[in-house]
Amino acid sequence: MATQSQSQDASVVKLAVKEEKRTGESLTTLALRRLRRDKLTLLALAVICILTLLAITAPWIERYILNVDFTRTNIAGAFLPPGVDGHILGTDDLGRDHLARLLYAGQISLGIAFTAAALSLLIGVSLGVITGYYGGIVDDIVNWIITTLNSIPSLFLLLIFSAVVLQNPNLSGSILGGPFALVMILGLLGWTGTTRLVRGETLSLREREYIISARAIGSSPLRIMFVHIIPNLLSIVVITLALDIGGLILVESALSFLGLGVKAPLASWGNMLTNSSTFFTKGVHLVIAPGLLIVTTVLCLYVIGDGIRDAFDPTTVE
Repeated sequence: MATQSQSQDASVVKLAVKEEKRTGESLTTLALRRLRRDKLTLLALAVICILTLLAITAPWIERYILNVDFTRTNIAGAFLPPGVDGHILGTDDLGRDHLARLLYAGQISLGIAFTAAALSLLIGVSLGVITGYYGGIVDDIVNWIITTLNSIPSLFLLLIFSAVVLQNPNLSGSILGGPFALVMILGLLGWTGTTRLVRGETLSLREREYIISARAIGSSPLRIMFVHIIPNLLSIVVITLALDIGGLILVESALSFLGLGVKAPLASWGNMLTNSSTFFTKGVHLVIAPGLLIVTTVLCLYVIGDGIRDAFDPTTVE
C-alpha cells in the first residue's frame, strides 16, 4: 500500500503557473489607461482640439494664410464656388470669403457653448453638492425650483428670454444684447439636469465611511464638500461638460436659425446656416460647410462624453 501511494504521488505533475501581479490602481488611473486605448474617443478629441485651435487662430490664418478680409464685401464676386480666385470654400452672397467667416463664426459658436456649459456646470455642481449634503429645507427649495423649471418646455423658455433680451432695441449694441446675453440665458436655464445628477451622487457619497470619519474628527462641511465629495464627482463633471457643450451648440444654432440668436454683423455657425438657406440654389456650399461643422462638432463631443463614461465605469471588463 505504501509503495502504491508513493507511485501515485510521484505521478502528480506540478505545473509552474506564472501569476500575473498587478499593483492596485485608482479608478482615475484605470480610466486614463482605457482612454488611451479608445481610438475613437481620441480621434474625436483631436478633431475638437483642431477646430478650437483654428477658431482661436482665425485672425492669423485670415491675414497670413488666406490673405483676405472676412468683412470685405465684393458683390461682383458673390457666390463663387470653392477653389475659385483663391477662395478655398468660395464666397457668400456679399462676396466675403466663406472659410474666413467660418473660422470667426467658430469663435462665437464654440465660445458661447463652452462658456454657457461652464456656467451651468458651476451652478449645477454647487447646488447639487449643497442640497445633497445638507438635505432638509434647502433640498426641498432647490427641488421645487427644478420641478417648476422642468415643467415648462425648455425651448419655450429660451424663446421667451431670447425674444425679451436679445430682441430688445434698448439693449442693442450693448454687452447685454450680444453673445454675452445668450451665454447668460443658456447657462442660467441649463443647470437643472446637472444639479439632479450631482445631488444623487452626493446623497450616496455622504454615507460612505471616509465621509463619516471626516465628520467624526471635526472636519467642516465646506472641507468635506471640497476635499472629499467634489473630487469624487470629477468623472460625472467631465462627462456632463462634454455632453452639455454639444447640446448647447445645437441650441445656439436652433435659436440663430429662428432669428433669436447671434445677430449680424457677428457670425455664428447657426446664423450662417440660416442666411445661406435662402441661397441654396445659388450657393449650396454656403449650406454644407456650416452644417457639416455643427454636425461634426456635436458628434465628436457626444463621442467624447460616451468614451469618458465608459472609461470611468467600474463594471467595464478589459
